[in-house]
Amino acid sequence: MPLDQHEDPFESRLGDALRRAGGTFETDGGAMVGGGTVRGRRMLFRRRAAMLGGVAGIALVGVGGALLLPGGGGGGGKQSVAAERSGGETVRDDDGEVSGAEMVQRLKDLMPKGRFSEESAHGTDTETGPSAHVVYDDGKGAAAVELGLGRIDPDSEHARQLTKCPDKETVAYDSCEEITRPDGSRLMLFEGYEYPDRRVDTKYWYAQVVDPEGFEVGVMEWNAAAQKDAPVTRAEPPLPTAYLRAIVTASEWQEVVDAIPEAAEKEDRADKESSSTERPDDPAAPPLVSGEAIRQTLTGLLPESVEIVGKEEEPEPEPDFAYVVVDDGKGKSLVQVNVQPGMADVADSLFGSDAETLPDGTKVVTRQGPGEKGGEGGVMWTVDTLRTDGLRVVISAFNSGAQHTAATRETPALTMAQLREIATSGKWKTLDAS
Repeated sequence: MPLDQHEDPFESRLGDALRRAGGTFETDGGAMVGGGTVRGRRMLFRRRAAMLGGVAGIALVGVGGALLLPGGGGGGGKQSVAAERSGGETVRDDDGEVSGAEMVQRLKDLMPKGRFSEESAHGTDTETGPSAHVVYDDGKGAAAVELGLGRIDPDSEHARQLTKCPDKETVAYDSCEEITRPDGSRLMLFEGYEYPDRRVDTKYWYAQVVDPEGFEVGVMEWNAAAQKDAPVTRAEPPLPTAYLRAIVTASEWQEVVDAIPEAAEKEDRADKESSSTERPDDPAAPPLVSGEAIRQTLTGLLPESVEIVGKEEEPEPEPDFAYVVVDDGKGKSLVQVNVQPGMADVADSLFGSDAETLPDGTKVVTRQGPGEKGGEGGVMWTVDTLRTDGLRVVISAFNSGAQHTAATRETPALTMAQLREIATSGKWKTLDAS
């Protein structure tokens, strides 16, 4: 693969949820995979899991759960998501019934008094949809604040993930609360970190709401003037999550959503609905595989030398992904798998000339290196495979029970040979996609 793909699968899930603003969320160590808007959006939402940093953990398209965007994307950007979306353009007052300039003003009006700078935004007529970004300083340090909104199928998997707290086994955070409001809308309040390994003490807080009609708005903030590569300016982000809640539930945003052009709204809804576990109407959209089916298959393929000591608490894991924590008597080891049908069209982007080709045409790439989440002494071993029918199976193992924690053993509990045997097993072909 031409880009680093060591992004964990959970990073996909929550990450997307949080940074869905404009659909350009980037998570440390990976990018989104190409292959069409539908697939891109689908993978993106998984990455959001990491909730940025550790919440994002699903290896959607990348090794061990990475989502890649051929030729672009990647983490390490020095600008905030909103700033990148704006391309450095001046905030406009003519890019929609509700303009970018008005989006910024509405956000500022809902915030406490302070100094605002580095403003950028998009209005309702823009391709990315309405959003706003400011750097806010209440006298105690500059902090980036971003907001984005739109419409989504309220019953889709994507919508569920937007308001679902990440799995603590895969993401380190201080607090996360899920709330169902009297009107039936779902709200999530999250306090975590930009980097799961805490190598930089950048904190990331956000609030996200989705109502029964599919109206969704999210606001996020950091204790630094930019999402990444900016010095921490204060101990915590400036707005308590209770304040973030007030911003996302403000009545002003319904008017903004109503102003999104119908054609753009329908297109965005179609893209996001493709994240549902149900097969979208678009026959070109890749299907999804039940997370529970993946977990059961993985469990059946594990060697007898290991014992399962942990797994997702949810009865139904994320589509296309599952993980277990195993122990061979020498310490815990996380093992995660992504199963992605319909990936043949991006084979060249995912597998370079160094890929091994098996007699049946299956492409295989192996990697051994440090864990992406930064746990001290952590290593990640991965086998990535792509069959001729487009079925991709990616399996990764770690020398710790979670990607963001320090190593509990020298190497993963599964050898590279065992990972390869699991990834190339014919049992993956029997899984039903929907």
